[in-house]
Amino acid sequence: MKSYTNKDTRPQREPFRPKGNRKYIAFFKPYGVICQFSQPRPTEGAKPDAKEKETLANFDFPPRVYPLGRLDTDSEGLLLLSDDGDLNDILLHPRNAHTRTYFSQVERVPEEEALRKLEIDSYKQVQARLLPGEPDLPPRPPHAPIRFRKNIPTAWVSITMTEGKNRQVRKMTAAVGYPTLRLVRVAIGKLQLRNLKLAPGEWKYLGPNELNLVLNQV
Repeated sequence: MKSYTNKDTRPQREPFRPKGNRKYIAFFKPYGVICQFSQPRPTEGAKPDAKEKETLANFDFPPRVYPLGRLDTDSEGLLLLSDDGDLNDILLHPRNAHTRTYFSQVERVPEEEALRKLEIDSYKQVQARLLPGEPDLPPRPPHAPIRFRKNIPTAWVSITMTEGKNRQVRKMTAAVGYPTLRLVRVAIGKLQLRNLKLAPGEWKYLGPNELNLVLNQV
């Protein structure tokens, strides 16, 4: 009888189990909201803004929760918050890499070669595909219109990656000649924003099954 040895000798991570006294939240972050609860400190030498920025403090979250990861101020979509440090450690540890999926509206219609270049040139594993049409997303608010140039079409691209640095998707699409006009994170792991039925600015508590989707513990 043949015997098989698992060559991966690293200790396997125990499945994450949510704690009954902790809070796990999914939030549809709107455009223009900073992923922190306090106002940003002014840059040295810069004039202070006359108008305060909108922060997470504007959305009546329970006390002591904090964002797990970030979204740029001009990006929208799914953001997780919790008061459970264990979940934060699991999500941020490189060994537990989990996917994030973004819908990026870009100038012009990317060719297949550009999409392949997105995948090949990326520093982390990336999957990119052209969406057949405009996704079902709420419009941006009137005070934040999307740049429109006459006679220049736009298209939507789905981009899935295991890790992303600051403004990574925008840099990637610009590098292959298709600047991002609007960026929405639509999934973390297998947890999809559309299934949460949240409008921009709304949030809900996540149950164990939904957390399992985030961590691919299905």
